[in-house]
Amino acid sequence: MHPQMEKLINLPMKQKLSAVALILIIIGAGFYFGLEKSKLDELKGLQAKLEKVQSDVAETRRLANNLPKFKAEYEGLKRDLDNALTELPNSKEIPTLLTSITSAGKAAGLDFLLFRPKAEVPREFYAEVPVDITVYGPFFGVANFFVAVSNLPRIVNIGNVSFADIKNDKGRNLVKVNCQATTFRFLDKKEIKDSKDAKKKS
Repeated sequence: MHPQMEKLINLPMKQKLSAVALILIIIGAGFYFGLEKSKLDELKGLQAKLEKVQSDVAETRRLANNLPKFKAEYEGLKRDLDNALTELPNSKEIPTLLTSITSAGKAAGLDFLLFRPKAEVPREFYAEVPVDITVYGPFFGVANFFVAVSNLPRIVNIGNVSFADIKNDKGRNLVKVNCQATTFRFLDKKEIKDSKDAKKKS
């Protein structure tokens, strides 16, 4: 018999048990670090992926449950946009709109001393169309003119209002009013592209 084996056989029982326990620990550690640890790491990775998939499924379900609500909101926004589009004229309608503004002023009893369209100011998808206006007439005529302009089917803003030459003529308060009327129009695709190109060059 091998001398080393003989020594082991002759060891007291307590030392034999300790030796066996040590061997089992070494084998167990080798098994854990050699096989089990990689499997446990893989399991953790798979659990993390599973949790993410479950979270994605829950979010998808939430969106699916709210789909009718989102559709209703979308339809409402689309209607609002369509309504807004009807309030912005295209370039062909601008002369007609400007004529409507002068007609509203004359109907209110005002004389136009100045009506000067200025250069358009392009924005992201629309252009501002400013017009310098000077009118003269009764104070209430001016008020009626502003109300009539606000009731036009297209958007027209009145700004930069100033009053001058206020007179009383036969019981009527006459006034000269300088202001700027600004309407808006949509830009077509080519105009939007040209506007973006101009901004890049400047």
